[in-house]
Amino acid sequence: MVQPLAAWESFYVIVGSSAAALTGLMFVVIALISEVRRSGSGLEIAAFGTPTVVHFCAAFLVSVVLSAPWRTLFSVSVLLGVFGATGVAYLVIVARRARRQTGYKPVLEDWLWHVVFPFAAYGTIAVAATRLARSPTPALFGVGAAVVLLLFIGIHNAWDTVTFIALERLQRQNEPKD
Repeated sequence: MVQPLAAWESFYVIVGSSAAALTGLMFVVIALISEVRRSGSGLEIAAFGTPTVVHFCAAFLVSVVLSAPWRTLFSVSVLLGVFGATGVAYLVIVARRARRQTGYKPVLEDWLWHVVFPFAAYGTIAVAATRLARSPTPALFGVGAAVVLLLFIGIHNAWDTVTFIALERLQRQNEPKD
C-alpha cells in the first residue's frame, strides 16, 4: 500500500462504517416520509432525500477507494478526480430537481445544505485529486475534510427531514377536525 494512504486507514474505516450505518438510517427516514399523508410527489424525495443517501454513499465509496491497497497514487488521483467531477455534475441535477418540485419552497438554508456545501465537498475532492501525486499530505487532508463534510451534510439533511415531518405531523394532529 502507498505509504501516505496507509496512515489514513483507521480514519477511513471509521468514516466508511459511519457512512454505511447512516445510509441504512435513511431507509427509516424514507419509511417515515411514506407514513405522512401529504399532497405532493416523489419530486421532493428526489430533490432532498436521494441526495442525502448519495452523500452517505459517496463518503462510503471514498473510504473504500482510499482503503484499497494501491501501489501508486496515480490511479487513486484519477478515480478521485472522476468522482469529484461526477459529484459536482450531480449537484446540477439536484439543484434543478429542487427548483422544479412544487411541494416545498426551499429557503436559503436548504440551498446551502443541499447544493452549496456538497458542491464544496465534491469540488474539494476533485481539486485534491489533481494535487495528490505532488502533495499527498495536504491533498489527503482535503479529501478527508470533504468526506467528513459529506457526512455532516447528510446528518443535517436527514435531521432536517425528520424534524420537518414530525412538525408537519403535529400540525396536522392539532388542526380542527371537520
